[in-house]
Amino acid sequence: MAAGMVATMALLTCLAAGGLVVGAEEDGGGGGLGRLGSPDYGDALAKAILFFEGQRSGRLPANQRATWRGDSALTDGREENVNLTGGYYDAGDNVKFGYPMAFTVTLLGWSAVEYGAAVAAAGELGNLRAAIRWGADFLLRAHASPTTLYTQVGDGNADHQCWERPEDMDTPRTLYKITADSPGSEAAAEASAALAAAYVALKDDGDTAFSSRLLAASRLLFDFANNYRGSFQSSCPFYCSYSGFQDELLWASAWLFKATRDAKYLDFLTNNQGSSNPVNEFSWDSKYAGAQMLAAQEYLGGRTQLARYKDNLDSFVCALMPNSGNVQIRTTPGGLLFTRDSVNLQYTTTATLVLSIYSRVLKSSGSSGVRCSAATFSPNQISSFATSQVDYILGKNPLGMSYMVGFSTKFPRRIHHRGSSIPSIKVLSRKVTCKEGFSSWLPTSDPNPNIHVGAIVGGPDGNDQFSDNRGDSSHSEPATYINAAFVGACAAAMGQKQVVKLEEPVDNLESMVSTY
Repeated sequence: MAAGMVATMALLTCLAAGGLVVGAEEDGGGGGLGRLGSPDYGDALAKAILFFEGQRSGRLPANQRATWRGDSALTDGREENVNLTGGYYDAGDNVKFGYPMAFTVTLLGWSAVEYGAAVAAAGELGNLRAAIRWGADFLLRAHASPTTLYTQVGDGNADHQCWERPEDMDTPRTLYKITADSPGSEAAAEASAALAAAYVALKDDGDTAFSSRLLAASRLLFDFANNYRGSFQSSCPFYCSYSGFQDELLWASAWLFKATRDAKYLDFLTNNQGSSNPVNEFSWDSKYAGAQMLAAQEYLGGRTQLARYKDNLDSFVCALMPNSGNVQIRTTPGGLLFTRDSVNLQYTTTATLVLSIYSRVLKSSGSSGVRCSAATFSPNQISSFATSQVDYILGKNPLGMSYMVGFSTKFPRRIHHRGSSIPSIKVLSRKVTCKEGFSSWLPTSDPNPNIHVGAIVGGPDGNDQFSDNRGDSSHSEPATYINAAFVGACAAAMGQKQVVKLEEPVDNLESMVSTY
């Protein structure tokens, strides 16, 4: 069957199964966002969480909603007699990278802990908890012994040379791990943070045995990371760390203190805070801003060290806020925080999450805000700017395009994603080989046959332009850690509302957010 005909059949199947309303191919009315209105944050939140079901590896459950996916990678880990099935494919490929997967779980946990009420009000708390558990389950299996953590499943080089659905893949499922002899403190500490965050998010679900496993493994992983120190840069083939491991140790200790109130984790934070220098980025590799944010939350209630964390977090705000006089991260003409011309939305969404949470911390501590060299920003002004970033992603931008697949009627149709770009195995049941994928499905200009609802792509360039080109992975590829940060940022925007009465004036605030 011709590729275009199969694509059309699969597209109609997925639209019917997913309940999407079809408008014009590239534009149209209805759904998502009005020209001058606010996005439907509840709809965006639901779709951002649904995305994770399309990234699942392993045997899919009966209630799987991304119905274009099928079971995959059911023998992962067998070569070393360990069960490494499950977890998430990282982005548009078919490799499971444990380090960024753990960061994804931590962010999802943080979103649930911080904004659980808003997520519940949208009817999505159960789905969010399921997404957290799916990733946490894998991390528990990957932690094969107190000093062994599997950090990657699949040969990244071989996988990147092949274009296959997960259900068809036949590239090597090579295993990578860190041990006492070959440590990777960043990966172990991030896994510790993830399981602690999952514990805090899931402990009231009623499964006390699972919660106990999460917390016990988190403690062991922190000890592994701290007692066998070594950078993941020397023991990884992909997603190697370049910021060192001190930030992950602080991040994990902050989460463990939140989960346990054990003084030893607070002592670790206090004794190592000297390394918590001001930063302007929060990412899978750099956790200082997140660690400082969490530590500031835990120090509320009169602890004297709050001032130290506030200085660093204020610096983070001033580096991002337009017109601050200290800005280090520019915004595009349309108002998007722009760190680099490669998967920029991963940095936008994580920064937005930190800004949103910090505005809450400032309010709860009675602070009037953040003073930068050229302006002072109230908590409401900070959260308003954070909301403007969510709005940009959802369509309030110069192109009028949502960068979330399936949200509104104008969104990326040709995302760099193997499973989305090849017809579902339920539509085209024969095997699609690596060669056929490269010759027939990667290069075609046809829209992807499977709408990967909720996927947020790398985003536009520095001039707010987006080509919707499947071959342009740096702009058209989604990733789990983009969506994970967006879940919390979107939930924050739901509470923020679109219009905030400013407590105090600031120089031309309207000019620093998108007016599109």
